[in-house]
Amino acid sequence: MNGAQALLRTLVGCGVDVCFTNPGTSEMHFVAALDAVPDMRAILGLFEGVVTGAADGYGRMAGRPAATLLHLGPGLGNGLANLHNARRAGTPIVNIVGEHATYHRQYDAPLQSDIEGLARTVSGWFRQSDRPQDVADDVADAVAAACAPPGQVATLVLPADVSWLESSGPATARPVVPPSEVAGDVINAVAKALCSGESAALLVGGSATRGPALVAASRVANAVGAKLLCETFPARLERGAGRPPVERLAYLAEFATAQLAGFRHLVLVGAKAPVSFFAYPGKPSDLVPDGCEVHVLASGGDNALGGLEHLVDAVGAAGTDPTLQAPSRPDRPTGPLTGEAVANALGALLPDGAIVSDEANTAGLWTAGATAGAPPHDWLCLTGGAIGQGLPVATGAAIACPDRKVVSLEADGSAMYTIQSLWTQAREGLDVTTVIFNNRSYAILNLELQRVGAEAAGGRAADLFDLSRPNLDFVAIAKGMGVAASRAETADDFTAQLERALADPGPHLIEAVLPPVL
Repeated sequence: MNGAQALLRTLVGCGVDVCFTNPGTSEMHFVAALDAVPDMRAILGLFEGVVTGAADGYGRMAGRPAATLLHLGPGLGNGLANLHNARRAGTPIVNIVGEHATYHRQYDAPLQSDIEGLARTVSGWFRQSDRPQDVADDVADAVAAACAPPGQVATLVLPADVSWLESSGPATARPVVPPSEVAGDVINAVAKALCSGESAALLVGGSATRGPALVAASRVANAVGAKLLCETFPARLERGAGRPPVERLAYLAEFATAQLAGFRHLVLVGAKAPVSFFAYPGKPSDLVPDGCEVHVLASGGDNALGGLEHLVDAVGAAGTDPTLQAPSRPDRPTGPLTGEAVANALGALLPDGAIVSDEANTAGLWTAGATAGAPPHDWLCLTGGAIGQGLPVATGAAIACPDRKVVSLEADGSAMYTIQSLWTQAREGLDVTTVIFNNRSYAILNLELQRVGAEAAGGRAADLFDLSRPNLDFVAIAKGMGVAASRAETADDFTAQLERALADPGPHLIEAVLPPVL
């Protein structure tokens, strides 16, 4: 048994049976070993950003890691943006990066690079496996590291000769470290602040945006009169009818400041203290109000659910009912096609148990409100702000949950970063409906140009945010990758096309042509 076979058998033995990959020459023995380990499902992505983003989407929904297989440092570099998003999401990923044979590295071949330097920017754990007899133990350690709360990217560098040389066989799975329990004195201190009679808010994130934790947080908030908020871009928010509604902190710092104004206590549960996404002249970076005391109930590696359940008892909320979202749906829209009409169609038609991958950006401002009372569903967000995440995350989520409908809400500019995801969706027959919000603009940058205080934009500046000349034809692009596609220019057409796509298994794309951003 060579090193690659031992590595694959160890991965499967540790519960990692999906590998998203874009391999090259140095990874050929790994590829060949797939035939000897049929329990590993290998899925090809045509760009490394698709590979890493799909692993992120898979991990968020499966609750366990997928592996990636990337080709040397340049392949890792191509996948870094979505590994950054995965790091921010706390997603478990076993990130395997091929490397030149150990004896070949000294010659500085054209693809030689500082893989460790690249990998450490996104990895919570890193190791290079330089001996075939160690590779199985190394990958078992990598899986355990990836699964350590709250989840992280664990990168293992795999030299080519370590793959092809004889190994000592697979290794056994390592025990996974459980999340830390919240200390009693922390719970008591938070309860004292919440019961002080002073204005307070709970800000939840990470694992605290799931159903049971939201129920406990809602009970606490209702009992003490606190406001319940969640981070701006949660990795996975469980929402919809019958679940506790939670107000997301606004992306724009001015709006977030208004949401937080007047609070004397801010309790963090799996979330970080809020800061502005960017620096703006004359505006604060720290969004915590003056005079507000920040309390950390649970950080990323803590048992947020357990901490909240103990907090329920500590504030006397055991008999308090949580607030639950009432079922509601907007009317099916008619007339001109706008971002609001797309949102209302989605709210009217979103199926029970859907998974929504949201990278609609400015055009999707209405979707959260329109879907609040839809049947229970999961909402996956752009956690690290690096665009090009939405289509790959939807792809990985569909692999993790083949029995659930996945809806990908995608801005036109962001879509072009990882549009190759459509090909993987077609090849794997994934049940993903993609909606492209096509306003032919990087609309967010038109807004940001004003907010940073730059001089009034002229034609040359505006041209850099314009996505016309030529117009992108997403229907042709999708069909060229094997995905059924249609174009909608009215609300009536869009609603009918969305209804058909949601009823028909398999990948579909709808290009929603919206008014241009002026």
